Amino acid sequence: MKKKVLSILSLSIAFWINAQEKDSLNQKKIEEVVITGQYIQKSINKSIYKVEVIDEQQIKNMAATNAADVLNQTLNIQITPDTNSGNSTANIMGLGGDYVKILIDNIPVVGDTGLGSNIDLTKISLSNIERIEIVKGSMGVEYGNGALAGVINIITKKNSNKKLSIRAALQEETVRDGYDLKKRGKGRHIQNLNVGYNLNDHWFTNISFNHNQFMGYEGNKKGYKHFGDEKKPMRGYEWNPKDQYEINALVRYAKNKTSFFYKISYLNEKFNFYNPVSTPESLNDGNGGTTYWATDREYNTDRWIHQFNIQTNFGHIRYMGDFSYQKQDRKYFDYIYDVPNRTIVSEKPENSYYKTDVIYSRGMFSNFLNSKKFDFQLGYELDHTNGYASLIAGNFFEDSARRKIFTYGTFLSGEWNISDRFSVRPGARLSVSENFDNQFNYSLSTRWKTSGNSNLRGVFGTANRYPTYDELYTYFVNLNHDIQGNADLKPENGYSLGLFWDQGFSLRDGWKLNYNLEALYVDLKDKIELVMVKKPSTYKYLNMDTYRSLLFAANANLVKDQFSLGVRTSLNGISVSRYDMDVTSPTDFQYNFQAGANVSYKLKNIHTAFNLYYKYTGPARLYVLENEAFRIGKTDGFHMMDFIVSQPFWKDRLELSAGVKNIFDVTSVNSTTNVGNAHTAGSDRLNLYYGRSYFVRLMYQF
Repeated sequence: MKKKVLSILSLSIAFWINAQEKDSLNQKKIEEVVITGQYIQKSINKSIYKVEVIDEQQIKNMAATNAADVLNQTLNIQITPDTNSGNSTANIMGLGGDYVKILIDNIPVVGDTGLGSNIDLTKISLSNIERIEIVKGSMGVEYGNGALAGVINIITKKNSNKKLSIRAALQEETVRDGYDLKKRGKGRHIQNLNVGYNLNDHWFTNISFNHNQFMGYEGNKKGYKHFGDEKKPMRGYEWNPKDQYEINALVRYAKNKTSFFYKISYLNEKFNFYNPVSTPESLNDGNGGTTYWATDREYNTDRWIHQFNIQTNFGHIRYMGDFSYQKQDRKYFDYIYDVPNRTIVSEKPENSYYKTDVIYSRGMFSNFLNSKKFDFQLGYELDHTNGYASLIAGNFFEDSARRKIFTYGTFLSGEWNISDRFSVRPGARLSVSENFDNQFNYSLSTRWKTSGNSNLRGVFGTANRYPTYDELYTYFVNLNHDIQGNADLKPENGYSLGLFWDQGFSLRDGWKLNYNLEALYVDLKDKIELVMVKKPSTYKYLNMDTYRSLLFAANANLVKDQFSLGVRTSLNGISVSRYDMDVTSPTDFQYNFQAGANVSYKLKNIHTAFNLYYKYTGPARLYVLENEAFRIGKTDGFHMMDFIVSQPFWKDRLELSAGVKNIFDVTSVNSTTNVGNAHTAGSDRLNLYYGRSYFVRLMYQF
């Protein structure tokens, strides 16, 4: 252990001396444009919202393969994995995936239970990503249902400065200490190909393919080949295997003030669950022979996304419209597996258990007055979702809980540039739903350019979240359980208030420094929780809790030539007012400290790039109910560190990268917050990652 710590410290000191340039402080970064929350694409410095950007170069430097890998490096965004379902969702300021809106090119992504929320980020590959934009805080006026904690907008590439552009990559990774290329081997195997072609000055087309194969991580278990009649079954995986294929195609046209694109995306994912229990079965061979059978399950997900976007002018009025048809079908089938003989004995028919079919459109009109002093935007959003969840997804009153929900929203905002230095934007939205009362959301954003290189932003916004399938329709009643949804639930409502300051300096000898300070408060009322309404085991979903989150953050970046150093810190306090029968939780804030750093350096002559990423997540505390009383539960802190070296060859057309991820070998941490509920048993460990891994990537670019 001592040698391990010393080697890591030596590595860190070496990088402190030698580290690479970060785009966020050079001129290219200053002029970078963003689209999230804007009327039109706008310089990041002129945006009225505080938008964090992770650009293509940073994504490449991280050797990340999906959105979850990238966002894990961001402070106050914790990726929460579910090793049983294979899904990983984003948690912002303590609020989970239901409260974070996930967009691709400004439209919400279809998921198992709806549109935009609780999205599995491992299903979003990075083979054709230009940048990721993040806005923390309630964005209900701009993005409607579910945008309570923040918005993550993933922007794909839609142009190229070359006639023909080709990028192909192969990446091989170990999964902790396991790696094997053969069928049902070990490790992680990724291949992607991206081809773009400019037909002429106005037409561009692009196609990309991505394959991501994760062979699973056994951990304390013994894999799918293991069998035996044990008191503590050990067959299977702590992280189950899954295999993803994704293909995207795009056609774009741009001329004068009109542009449009059509994009189609298809994803197929196979996820395997291996039952830990295997039971002896007689061979009926007259010799008393036996084998072992296990009932395993295979999940298959198909997702289609069609999107048409148009931007044009009607006179001087600007119009931007999105039209999308999306469909996700998550299916499963069970089969009996003869473990010793590696054969499937029988299969049951495949059935859908989460199915979502969405027609979506969003349109915005702006520049009505053709004035640089004042502009206002009128927009609409409609979402027609048709889907169902069956018994496997939860326990519902009927064989499947079907829903057909039409939601319409109209929003209005005005941006007033009072002077060259000060602007203000108020906004409001009315959302109408067939199933719930009308929802009203409001916002007020201001930007004050305090000097030529500094900005102060103040942002207030509200948002709501509609109840989910489980919360509305669950009905699981037998001798030992009585767990019920509640069709009378009302939407959750919350607001956020934020203050953001950023400033940049040019120092002596070519050094550049920028820093930013953030303060953000989120308040959520009528939070839906599963509450005991009758002893000993009668539970029901109710609008009961109040949730408050307070964030203070400070970040700084220092750049000179090929050297870059970034340091990030934050303090997040969470207060939850929970009720259960006659017991009420305390409402004081429990704080969690996080810190991060990235150090990078590129050798000037041979262009070898070194990148080091570090993130510390401090201990987290939360009030939990146990034995009819609230107590403080604690989740231990942990350290994450990645180290990547990249070397270009052949006039930068070929690049070889290698490195180590999760240097501190984090798998799970101690946690006394998981006491269990009516659905699940408690656990004293929280699974986070599958440990240290090593990778090699070969990339060709033309």
